[in-house]
Amino acid sequence: MTRVLAPGLLFIAAGLLHFARPQMYERIVPAWVGHAHEVVVLSGAAEFAGGVGLLIPATRVPAAWGLVVLLLAVWPANVQMALDAERYAKLAPAWALWARVPLQVPLIAWVLWAVRG
Repeated sequence: MTRVLAPGLLFIAAGLLHFARPQMYERIVPAWVGHAHEVVVLSGAAEFAGGVGLLIPATRVPAAWGLVVLLLAVWPANVQMALDAERYAKLAPAWALWARVPLQVPLIAWVLWAVRG
């Protein structure tokens, strides 16, 4: 349980933040995706559900794989933010946006490590 507690709580909090501050997330949904509000609601619900799922032994492994899929699905948005860094200058400096791009890899590894063995 201790291995899954931190990532579980992180994803629960991140999911809730999608509902508490949806405009912040809607601003970073790439234009080519469309339906920003719906995407934010769905991704927030998926993060929340994945986080809860990590905390429940019976759903831990499927939740981890769901979070891996989610992390891969949002990766293009991170890349788009870095490419359009000037558009997001109020949110973060360009270096931080570029640093965020490879962050998905350790997050994926962390989620998979948390449910391992």
